[in-house]
Amino acid sequence: MCGRFTLTADLDFLIERFQIAYPVAFEYKTRYNIAPSQDVPAVIRGERGNKLGTLRWGLIPFWAKDPSVGYKMINARSETAATKPSFREALRTKRCLILADGFYEWKKEGQRKQPYRIFLKGGKPFAFAGLWSVWEKGDVHLATCTILTTTANALLADLHDRMPVILPEEAEDVWLDPRASFDDIRALLKSYPADAMDYYPVSDAVNSPKNDDRSLIEPLG
Repeated sequence: MCGRFTLTADLDFLIERFQIAYPVAFEYKTRYNIAPSQDVPAVIRGERGNKLGTLRWGLIPFWAKDPSVGYKMINARSETAATKPSFREALRTKRCLILADGFYEWKKEGQRKQPYRIFLKGGKPFAFAGLWSVWEKGDVHLATCTILTTTANALLADLHDRMPVILPEEAEDVWLDPRASFDDIRALLKSYPADAMDYYPVSDAVNSPKNDDRSLIEPLG
């Protein structure tokens, strides 16, 4: 699964890396402890190309009666998303890139859970495979998202049996392309190569979403 992540890259770098064609219309800041229900930087495909904006983390299907359902939908299993009413329409028509440069997972060690920060070797930013939706009721208008997950690779299996779907850079355009076939999309929903990733233990200060500073990503010891 994926319950917390980081994005510390410079905005200008992200604009170039993800080929953003539209002006950025939100105040960007580095984040060390992004948590569910918060706004997260995401890329969607507009008429003129890629657009960087924010989506609230926790997908609310357009047909939901109560927006609180979003708290239960921060992740979607890639194996079943195409058949679940909450995700199947978004998988067909509303795919997005959720930007990150690391994420956290917790492993039970004795009587406590030790948090670890997981990242791509080299520390470069990457994109989770995301789905988004718009929920409206009266004057309330919420654009929300979820992160797809898959079976953990050999490296991360020691921490958890699931991991977020991380898209290879060359696959990002396919993921955003509204013309992509279902077979093309399904082929992307797999574990990222274990030999391209690494992790290290971090302070349990990350357990509280109130904490959001650079000390959270410093390795223990």
